[in-house]
Amino acid sequence: MAFIEINGLSKHYPSRAGVVAALDGIDLSIDEGTFLGVMGPSGSGKSTFLSLIGGLCHPTAGTIRVDGIDIFRLPAEQLADFRREYLGFVFQSFNLVPYLTALENVMLPLTVKKLANAEKRERAYQVLERVGLKARAGHLPGELSGGEQERVAIARALVNRPPLILADEPTGSLDTATAASIMDLFAELNGEGQTIVMVTHNPETRGNFHRTLLLRDGRVAGESLATAA
Repeated sequence: MAFIEINGLSKHYPSRAGVVAALDGIDLSIDEGTFLGVMGPSGSGKSTFLSLIGGLCHPTAGTIRVDGIDIFRLPAEQLADFRREYLGFVFQSFNLVPYLTALENVMLPLTVKKLANAEKRERAYQVLERVGLKARAGHLPGELSGGEQERVAIARALVNRPPLILADEPTGSLDTATAASIMDLFAELNGEGQTIVMVTHNPETRGNFHRTLLLRDGRVAGESLATAA
């Protein structure tokens, strides 16, 4: 069984012009340990696709199973538990809390964990060290560069040790060199066994993906596999 099974996935929105199909009948299987890139023009449904896998919105039709769990059959409280246990989210806008330090931002997902505060801090320090930012743990987001903020966001996604990372345009606002270093970090994490689904518009990132899915008008328009070196 694939780690992620998607069947008949559709998401429609009402508009003045009628119903808009952000996604329209997506079928997809993703094996554990896959690095999947999702590409396509603006409005193709990429971010909606990621939001649905993350359980952040509900589909109009279709199912998503992650590790055998039919996520949209879960009650709201259990869906929230699923997101905490299975998912790490990384967003282009970072979504860091501006008045919390890097360390405190990384600790946020651990708030509901039944762990001693010292253990939460230690785990947060460990993932900041993993992304090369332990020395910046006491800095506020506004005191960090864009690349450093992105690394804090990645550390926050990792702190719960989730099996699945969802990344929405994580390098979209970064310069070329910083974007390359961030992609190297994602490749390292994937090499250690984490499944990653990443939405991107940057064709230069394709070399990192095992599979690349092309969306257009809410449908799968094509798919390519990485070629062996």
